[in-house]
Amino acid sequence: MKALVYNGPGQKDWVEKEKPGIDKPTDVIVRITKTTICGTDLHILKGDVPAVTPGRTLGHEGVGVVEEVGPAVRNFKPGDPVLISCVTSCGACPNCKRQLYAHCSDGGWILGHLIDGTQAEYVRIPHGDNSLYPIPDGADEEALVMLSDIMPTGLEIGVQYGKVKPGDTIAIIGAGPVGMSVLLTAQFYSPGKIVMIDMDPARLELAKQFGATDTLQVGEVDVVEEIMKMTDDLGVDVAIEAVGVPATFDICQKIVSAGGAIANVGVHGKPVELHIEELWIKNINISMGLVNTNTTPMLLKTLNSGKVNPGRLVTHRFKLEEILDAYEVFGNAAREKAMKVILNA
Repeated sequence: MKALVYNGPGQKDWVEKEKPGIDKPTDVIVRITKTTICGTDLHILKGDVPAVTPGRTLGHEGVGVVEEVGPAVRNFKPGDPVLISCVTSCGACPNCKRQLYAHCSDGGWILGHLIDGTQAEYVRIPHGDNSLYPIPDGADEEALVMLSDIMPTGLEIGVQYGKVKPGDTIAIIGAGPVGMSVLLTAQFYSPGKIVMIDMDPARLELAKQFGATDTLQVGEVDVVEEIMKMTDDLGVDVAIEAVGVPATFDICQKIVSAGGAIANVGVHGKPVELHIEELWIKNINISMGLVNTNTTPMLLKTLNSGKVNPGRLVTHRFKLEEILDAYEVFGNAAREKAMKVILNA
């Protein structure tokens, strides 16, 4: 089979690789039909995730068709269409029993990280019964790919960890795929004002179409000053960081209100400066984390009912064998006006 392989910082290639087989009784082999590229994959290529070693097949999102199942798999059979979760869950360890699937003792985020991932023609999914979801008849598979990672990430780590409530004023720093997923899912909780902050005017215009009430372009205005004007110098109830760089986290620290929350969603490769000397007196909460995907069943229902349409995030489509071109486009998202790419097998 063919796979996109990481060969060290800045190096990747589309190569021939041995097709995976059943290693453990709970394994499922999935033939990939659609996958995508995540911002986390770009962080890996920058060397920000040293646990990823040369030779690893990247990718942790996608949909496909079950090719083979281990003898202990009960919920799936060959031929079943499935959604792949970015987080692998054994379902039995202490953390899984607390729905902390990200910290499963025999799973968590391992696809494209500690084991070979989904940017390939086939992938092995450990603990398939707990790490795959059946695809309903007639479902939009492009939209479903967004439910592998970015939609539950935005909802759980941004909206739920940030405790967004009806009437809140929230600011989302970063209008990339995860920031847009925060925007889409925050509307489940009816915030009064959603301010999207980014450098790219095209992404800010898209954010308005997706439900942002206000937008601020970094570099064109003093973002902190504008936020304070909007909020009568109080700041926002929830500041959500969705980029993963020190400058955006610093904006969050400056605009959060007393009694508010900072929810960090971005993947950081460098330390940030925490201004605890200013924040300690403001009675705020700071949260961060890796998605558990415990909201995926609920998101599947909202997708099926038409309440949310993450398929609108897809801007570019490629054949799977064109994945190197797709990386070029996604890695230059501002220039290419790219939000999310779909790779079709």
